[in-house]
Amino acid sequence: MAAAHTPRSSRAGPPGKRAINLSLSSDVLDAARQLGINISQVCDSHLREIVRLEQERQWREEHADFVAAYNATIESEGLPLDEWKSF
Repeated sequence: MAAAHTPRSSRAGPPGKRAINLSLSSDVLDAARQLGINISQVCDSHLREIVRLEQERQWREEHADFVAAYNATIESEGLPLDEWKSF
């Protein structure tokens, strides 16, 4: 029986790093190198934040109808179990 091929993205553990080609403005690249800035780390951190923000934006967009309906329900009916709160 042949072994099944497992895609790299499904392996356990923290995600690895992969080399890519990236074009940057040469003046900024030179200045960053002179300042000892780790370009890979900065690019990775910034891209990670941009991805997080875009995922949040997409989630809000995809769930906007539900959030609006929930907020309307809370506005008209109050919070669930509100009558039993002791504070």
